[in-house]
Amino acid sequence: MTFENLKPQVVNIVSTENTTRDEKLLQICQLLQDSISYYNWVGFYFANHETKTLHLGPYVGAETDHTVIPFGKGICGQVAESNANFVVPDVSAQDNYIACSFTVKSEIVIPLFVKGQNIGQIDIDSHIIDPFTEADERFLEFVNEQVATLY
Repeated sequence: MTFENLKPQVVNIVSTENTTRDEKLLQICQLLQDSISYYNWVGFYFANHETKTLHLGPYVGAETDHTVIPFGKGICGQVAESNANFVVPDVSAQDNYIACSFTVKSEIVIPLFVKGQNIGQIDIDSHIIDPFTEADERFLEFVNEQVATLY
């Protein structure tokens, strides 16, 4: 399925009534994992700016021990500080990578902004080296723009 085909489905999930925000986020994670073959783990982390930590929100994929990540640590922690997209074509070549599983080969993390503040991020792991393109970045920015309307 193409990113353009997925966009209206994301909008539909976000605008659905009678579901909680976390249920919507989980549905988005499931949609992305089911629709994009190289999206093997899809989840959201949310920032606590007082403690400078990220906290795992809804996700689909293998269980993770990384439920709390300090700002600056790993790819997600770096995005919490940089406020910029981070694409890692090969996690084995990344110094500040927190290993989740030996099956993870690459990662993309896109910050989630609400009223100009980075409140979290969408994090995607892949079992393939270097699958993410600029099209993934633009699509995930769109997803986060939709998610931001829930806050």
